[in-house]
Amino acid sequence: MVAGLRAGGKPEEVPEIPTTDNTKAISAYAGGIIAGTAWLFARSEWEGKLDYLFIDEAGQVSLANAVAMCRSAANLVLMGDQMQLEQPIQGTHPGEAALSVLQYSLKDLSHSIPDAPVFYPVVPSNAGIFLGETRRMHSSVCSFISESIYEGRLTAHPDCDRQRIELTPNDTLVTKEHGILFSPVVHEGNTQRSEEEVLRVAQLVEELLGRNYTDKNGLIRPLGLDDILIMCPYNAQVSALKRSLPDGARIGSVDRFQGQEAPVCIYSLCSSYGEYGSRGLGFILDQNRINVAISRAQCLAIVVADPRIAETTANSLKEMPLLSLFCKASRL
Repeated sequence: MVAGLRAGGKPEEVPEIPTTDNTKAISAYAGGIIAGTAWLFARSEWEGKLDYLFIDEAGQVSLANAVAMCRSAANLVLMGDQMQLEQPIQGTHPGEAALSVLQYSLKDLSHSIPDAPVFYPVVPSNAGIFLGETRRMHSSVCSFISESIYEGRLTAHPDCDRQRIELTPNDTLVTKEHGILFSPVVHEGNTQRSEEEVLRVAQLVEELLGRNYTDKNGLIRPLGLDDILIMCPYNAQVSALKRSLPDGARIGSVDRFQGQEAPVCIYSLCSSYGEYGSRGLGFILDQNRINVAISRAQCLAIVVADPRIAETTANSLKEMPLLSLFCKASRL
């Protein structure tokens, strides 16, 4: 049995693994596996102590933090997805300093269109390993993500197709047992918040709650608030949704929920047709953001948006694939 040690966190979270803090970890470590944050492995006493350092969610780890950590090990293994959201940064960073460690490691494999670096969606076999099977998404969700993002190479484990939501004769909004559902709401003058979409999300949640859900193990239970992730690109919409939905609802930005999952995910785009604010169309329709929002869903992903966004005229080559992805989602 491999020895294990955690640096940081509460002991009751994983009671079977001893827990210590960063300052005492080096003296408590007796070999085997140790888990910690960048604050642990960047400490000077860890230099050269490990054989391998695995960095999880490497697309969220800054290049500077990785450089500080990697002194601790002889070998570095990066785990992550360059087609999900990169690290949130503030300020301006010159040259390649703004890249995550995963982006930096793949930069020589990338190609580009003007002003927009594009990383290969599937890592080449000579540069890493692509894990091509999801154990989260129903195949009807996975196929959209796979075809749109991963060159058709991502598949769902067969057990995932047991996942479904029971429909009833009274359904008006939730009309699919699984897959991608587009819920159109026409509105005017909204950029970062839409009360019309808030109302639609509340109606969707009301219709979903208590509905029987079958998980990938074949177990049936009623859907609760904890089974629904509600995401949007702007914090103003997050606040509006929190005021309108019951306490306990899981509401947040897409960035907040990266790495999480739920039977149902609802993504509210907020912006009216032609009202894309200072961040522009490229922010709300960002391919990586839509990838994260939809792929959190185990069974059903619902996109709430003004359908007229599909009529937007692309102003650049960069906007064309983004609009194409929106059109694909809105026609499912």
